[in-house]
Amino acid sequence: MAALCNSTYVPVKYQLFPWKETQEEWICPKLKSIAQQLRRAPLDSAADEEGPGGVTSSTGVPASVASINDLGRFPTNKRAAVLVCLHQSPEGELRVILTQRASSLSSHSGEVALPGGKRDKEDVDDAATALREAHEEIGLDPSHVRIIAHLEPLLSKHLVGVIPVIGLLDAMRNYNPKPNPGEVESVFEAPLEMFLKASVNYRSREREMLGVRFRVHFFDYTTPAGQEFTIWGLTAGILIRVASLIFERNPDFEEFGPDVTAIMNSSEW
Repeated sequence: MAALCNSTYVPVKYQLFPWKETQEEWICPKLKSIAQQLRRAPLDSAADEEGPGGVTSSTGVPASVASINDLGRFPTNKRAAVLVCLHQSPEGELRVILTQRASSLSSHSGEVALPGGKRDKEDVDDAATALREAHEEIGLDPSHVRIIAHLEPLLSKHLVGVIPVIGLLDAMRNYNPKPNPGEVESVFEAPLEMFLKASVNYRSREREMLGVRFRVHFFDYTTPAGQEFTIWGLTAGILIRVASLIFERNPDFEEFGPDVTAIMNSSEW
């Protein structure tokens, strides 16, 4: 499902995570407004909560493209979840927490990823998976993250269904990154809105999955400390969709997602 630039905004499908409005004060009014914005929008059906987990991968596409339009339909029984943890910087910028995978890992070493991983049988839902993995990987205390929504499943190149779970961090002072050296090389954050911009730091390439061509997006980013990272593939695809949902606009470029129905009908599926 390609989101076209210079066109009417195409809403991103998501499932609102159940939470009750309380009298507690939000530390950040901007984050509260985001949660309220999602609560006002029309919701899609809930995603199926059954099935074992899987591993994350470097490329991904929305499982709802083509004829897969129902969040309740899942084209694979392999399941994983990632945490898209947002917070507001002192300058008022909305930012997302990212990791660089350890160079010692056997797969996707050194690549940028969102905290997350495969669904364990002890996990009661996708939010539990994402929060558990984030705690294990970077020491993020789940009590400081308010889960507000799940995005539609994305299908990785390893045919794993990956659920992006959106969470809001109450305050950065409550978060002291503690990377697990066996899994994470470094932890950094990037501005969410950059994933909608066709700037000099953006590029894309055509790829193929089981005979179906699609576009992979790459974003180069340099932290204030001078660290250089490239966010691409599944991680970039997820953040494009989260940014489109939060800022309520299409990206400046065309996504060109593949036809998942064609992938599922492939003899290699």
